Amino acid sequence: MVSTKTVLGGFEFDNCLMNAAGVWCMTKEELEEVKDSVAGTFVTKTATLDYRAGNPEPRYQNVPLGSINSMGLPNQGLTYYLDYLLELQEREPERTFFLSLVGMSPNETHTILKQVEASNFNGLVELNLSCPNVPGKPQIAYDFEMTEQILSEVFQYFTKPLGIKLPPYFDIVHFDQAAAIFNQFPLRFVNCVNSIGNGLYIEDESVVIKPKNGFGGIGGEYIKPTALANVHAFYQRLKPEIQIIGTGGVLTGRDAFEHILCGASMVQLGTTLQKEGMEAFQRITEELKAIMAEKGYEKLADFRGKLQYID
Repeated sequence: MVSTKTVLGGFEFDNCLMNAAGVWCMTKEELEEVKDSVAGTFVTKTATLDYRAGNPEPRYQNVPLGSINSMGLPNQGLTYYLDYLLELQEREPERTFFLSLVGMSPNETHTILKQVEASNFNGLVELNLSCPNVPGKPQIAYDFEMTEQILSEVFQYFTKPLGIKLPPYFDIVHFDQAAAIFNQFPLRFVNCVNSIGNGLYIEDESVVIKPKNGFGGIGGEYIKPTALANVHAFYQRLKPEIQIIGTGGVLTGRDAFEHILCGASMVQLGTTLQKEGMEAFQRITEELKAIMAEKGYEKLADFRGKLQYID
């Protein structure tokens, strides 16, 4: 019997597929839809301390090979998502969900995390170090000194299961440097990758989104090779206790298979979910199971991380 069950951070999930933060997760209603689909779990919209309207529209555009967006962290604020998750824990105590969050400053990040630490939330927390679309703010994860400082401070008080959402890295030495930092801490997972920052898409003679004169994060088919490289690079470098969530360019079961082959324990859908809706989870799960059956694999562990090289 072929199974796509998985374990991440010590928690079991019936399916390795879930949404990516930013897609189908802004409201409780959207999160309920993901929860009730064949997805193994969901992650909330990345929450800041207070409600944010985000960047002016149009700020998201589907394009032929993916998407471009400059959302600007629109979200309902931490309390909205935390209260919902606490209520959900009462309703469905046997399931585990992800809370994504980030501060607009290091101090706000600590304020948020301390609020979560003091709560009864018992799921997984994703600290987003890769917000590429807030004007005037660099991505934290590209500043290794700042990343190490924030994680050092966070783990002085935070005891709940914590992972980090990462932007794509493009240089081997950066994989080495980032992994050396992450391996110092009791992280449960890293999520590779967020969109490739500051792409530009043009139709006729105009950009297609308003913020930042059209510059935005690129998702979808464009980014799968980059996402796979990041998943595998960190699978090779991180201590075994730090698992990997693969995100980027997952349109088919084959794409999900490749993320797991590169080392991912869970796989997130972003652009495909935005374009296709809940049916994407069912379709991709069935396609993944078909590939596994054809190859004689019964569980994800049979092929996870077993990417073959050319001698």
